[in-house]
Amino acid sequence: MAPPEETSIGFPEIRVPALWTFIALIAGLLVGLLLRGSAAETSVLAVARPLGALWLRALQMTILPLVAALLFTGVVQTVAAAQAGALARRTLGLFALVLTSSTVFAALVVPPLLGAFPIPVEATAALGGMTRADPGAVPGLAEVIASLVPVNIVNAAAKDAMLPVIVFFTLFALAATRLPPAQRDPLAGLFAAVAAAMMVVIGWVLKLAPLGVFALGFAVAAQSGSAVIAALAHYIGLVSAIGAVVLAAGYVLAVAGARLSLGAFARAMIPVQTVAFSTQSSLASLPAMLAACRTLGVSQARADFVLPLAVALFRATGPAMNLAVAIYVAWLTGTPITTASMAAGVGVALLTTLGSVSLPGTISFVTAIGPIALAMGVPIEPLA
Repeated sequence: MAPPEETSIGFPEIRVPALWTFIALIAGLLVGLLLRGSAAETSVLAVARPLGALWLRALQMTILPLVAALLFTGVVQTVAAAQAGALARRTLGLFALVLTSSTVFAALVVPPLLGAFPIPVEATAALGGMTRADPGAVPGLAEVIASLVPVNIVNAAAKDAMLPVIVFFTLFALAATRLPPAQRDPLAGLFAAVAAAMMVVIGWVLKLAPLGVFALGFAVAAQSGSAVIAALAHYIGLVSAIGAVVLAAGYVLAVAGARLSLGAFARAMIPVQTVAFSTQSSLASLPAMLAACRTLGVSQARADFVLPLAVALFRATGPAMNLAVAIYVAWLTGTPITTASMAAGVGVALLTTLGSVSLPGTISFVTAIGPIALAMGVPIEPLA
């Protein structure tokens, strides 16, 4: 079998049957609604439910190794970029400011939005009960802070304690950057290889996405009925609204910060956004972004340096929308969100964006949303 094609950043390219997966989702929901309450429902559910669960578990098993490898690689890349000079440090500082601002914005705005525009009651009753578990005692701030440093990292990983695992690998990566190249480079190569291997596994799993998504869609629709449609529409609207605000902030930054004409900037972005929409890849959009910079009169030397760095490390909407998804599922399943768990979600959302920016958005469940939910104590089953 031929080896998978690689992107320019060294990761195997994942080809997701997006159209067939979308068709399978719609078909699964429709068939589930049609068979709901019929004699055939029980028989089909007996097959669909374990099939969907098996596919979901196959995705879940890659979360920890992939996140650890991407985090290590991303931290090493960020430190190396920061050592490239003053322009690099200013660029990384602006990236950090935008990412932090957008993520905190989501943390502050999504709960009030859900309060003002609540999840449909029928959806909460039907879907929330599918995954709701006894949350137990809510840990205090002191307990959360103490848990950041694991006594046994292997035990923490086995318990899906994502926050201490992320803290450990962040410190490990920072320590590795202080090693001489002869020791640092083999470590970086090892983690890059682990990430690449996990990407291959995810590629295999996602090839079966139409089958898995059909099974999950059927099971949810058969159990919850039309409430799933209302929940899906509500979810898409709310999370998209968060992304739209962050996108609009980019235009404000271009006008107020770079002193560009709003009309000129908007026109220059049309071909870039067309490529981005059609490819769903920041890496594939890089040539169009470079061309837009020339149109706007941006220094070619700066554009040639900053834009590839942005492709590797920066996705303004990513942490905010990923956190919004986790908060939504928490409200759906009745999982309490404390100040400490929200802070943990913000931190994990920011850290997991390192190294995973140029990856396809279709695997964000594995690289970002899953870890955020685990750190906040939110069930991850509804995320699929």
